[in-house]
Amino acid sequence: MPDLLLELRSEEIPARMQRKAAGDLKKLVTDALVEAGLSYEGAREYWTPRRLTLDIRGLTARSADVREERKGPRTDANEKAIEGFLRGAGLSSISEAQVSSDPKKGDFYVAVISKPGRAAEEIVADVMPGIIRDFPWPKSMRWGKASAKPGSLRWVRPLQSIVCLFGTEHEETAVIPFEIDGIIASNVTYGHRFHAPQAITVKRFDDYVSSLEKAKVILDAERRKDIILHDARDVAFANGLELVEDEGLLEEVSGLVEWPQVLMGSFEEDYLSIPSEIIRLTIKTNQKCFVTRPQVGETLSNRFILVSNIQATDGGKEIIHGNGKVVRARLSDALHFWKRDQGDLPDLETLEASAVKFGLDLKKPLDQRMAKLDALNVTFHAKLGSQGERVARIRALASELAKITGADPAKVDRAAILAKADLRTEAVGEFPELQGLMGRKYAALQGEDASVAAAIEDHYKPQGPSDRVPEDKVAITVALADKLDTLIGFWAIDEKPTGSKDPFALRRAALGVVRILLERKVRLPLLATTKDVDLLAFFHDRLKVYLRDQGARYDLIDSVLTPEADDLLMVARRVEALTAFITSEDGKNLLAGTKRATQLLAAEEKKGTVVADGVSENLLKLDAEKDLFAAITKASAEASDAIAKEDFRSAMAALSKLRAPVDRFFEDVLVNDEDAAIRANRLALLRLIREATGTVADFSKIAG
Repeated sequence: MPDLLLELRSEEIPARMQRKAAGDLKKLVTDALVEAGLSYEGAREYWTPRRLTLDIRGLTARSADVREERKGPRTDANEKAIEGFLRGAGLSSISEAQVSSDPKKGDFYVAVISKPGRAAEEIVADVMPGIIRDFPWPKSMRWGKASAKPGSLRWVRPLQSIVCLFGTEHEETAVIPFEIDGIIASNVTYGHRFHAPQAITVKRFDDYVSSLEKAKVILDAERRKDIILHDARDVAFANGLELVEDEGLLEEVSGLVEWPQVLMGSFEEDYLSIPSEIIRLTIKTNQKCFVTRPQVGETLSNRFILVSNIQATDGGKEIIHGNGKVVRARLSDALHFWKRDQGDLPDLETLEASAVKFGLDLKKPLDQRMAKLDALNVTFHAKLGSQGERVARIRALASELAKITGADPAKVDRAAILAKADLRTEAVGEFPELQGLMGRKYAALQGEDASVAAAIEDHYKPQGPSDRVPEDKVAITVALADKLDTLIGFWAIDEKPTGSKDPFALRRAALGVVRILLERKVRLPLLATTKDVDLLAFFHDRLKVYLRDQGARYDLIDSVLTPEADDLLMVARRVEALTAFITSEDGKNLLAGTKRATQLLAAEEKKGTVVADGVSENLLKLDAEKDLFAAITKASAEASDAIAKEDFRSAMAALSKLRAPVDRFFEDVLVNDEDAAIRANRLALLRLIREATGTVADFSKIAG
């Protein structure tokens, strides 16, 4: 079966767009081919800074013939109905239709439409111009003289050539020469912009890959990443160092080069007085370079790894020199920021009111920055006030939460006041991703308590499912206050997440609260804290996501999670205990008996059957119902005592003793007795089963 090779070559595509664009190309092309009646065995996409490539194997050479019967109106229908049928079926006269009979509906017209199959080459030529013209780039541009014309081609960067080859592995391939805005698909591509700019004629994918490699282009992005990573490790090791690996930077750099060449540069050791995080971000952000560290220890070295797209004749000396000049200039700026942030602000007299409001010491640099944040009235959100007002809210909420977490109130207060202060530092102004981290460093420099300094960094955490959760009680308290204030505030102004849109990362904030409560075992009454039922339901949704990711069954979560449950730690503990119990033999048997009881009771309640208000022992006639009543009374008492002690496993163990009496009850007792009083009494007995098990979970929601 034939294969299809497609390449779209352009000026440099931004690295952040390449992987998705290649995936979009694969999906758009394969979907279009399948929709046109073709099938294929496999498809794989590739990308470099200057090309998107698609390799489709085992494509059918032709789509199948299609025969379709389209039912029309009755033969005695009016003229307009028949005309509409002819138009829809593509017939010129009714004589081209067939007549079919139905014993009930009579005679009616049928159009038999035959569509002959099409050659794959014709289909490809037909679909490709539209795919290219409507390609979903986040941003695109027009270029050249044609750009002045309406409807001219837009592409992420000027499109330069198209390769489109079709054919089997052992036969001569053919070009599918479709055209778009003057660019005609061919069998010609080009190699590395500097090392091999000459035209390359290709036949099929394997030939294409090898020809590109000879022309200094490595097509496979994963292979480029592997080369960069291993060469960088080797260069660092050869210099007695260790590479500080960065997957995001590696992905980006592999999208900047077609022929990666790894080199090592250096900067003056004086710059190592800057915090490692600033050095790393400065070099990464400005020059897309990796940093290194000694093989023993966590501090950085003064050597950095750069990746060039050129195999220089001088061994890379000029490239290293040029990158070094830029790195040193950026580090000089960073050192300036670092030192400035530790000095006094020039307008301290204007900050006194803010200092009094928050109890700040204007002799300390970080306190000055917090006072400045408040004095400038920096907006947090138009409807939620300034950053200073937000800090005041977090401070008040943290004070209440400290009573629950057991954190030192004075340290919590100090951490809450300084948590946002580094937003006014120059380091965070240059690198916003360092907020919190820089606050911790500046707090330590001015002699703050270690717990306070740690809380300033950790109050933002966790920022995702893989991020660490704060451990210190002070940090836990301020982190909860920060996230809860965000959620309470945005709920109050009705700015809730909708569908996939969550511009204020409220789902992340709620999941952060869930993780802190569960992983740090904090008992927090959320409804009393937030005073919002709808927000509690939002927490429930995040809790379900978290517990499912931990392996909990959805039905067990639903059986435990009631709308008013606001102690998420207790919900999680119930789910954990129920999971262990329900998989045991006692659990399975009790579930079966309980569900039978609750279903029968529900059915009778639905019919309006009378159920006694309570069980009357005088009406218990059979040993099986007497034994069940005694067992329920005992098990309920034991389960209630266990639940009061939050010992859910023991509560379920107590309820598991109901298994045998429940089974015997259904074997020996007819619930729907002819005597209405006995029937009502036995239904009340079933209600006791539902109530007893309901103290642990709603067993009717459990599958099985």
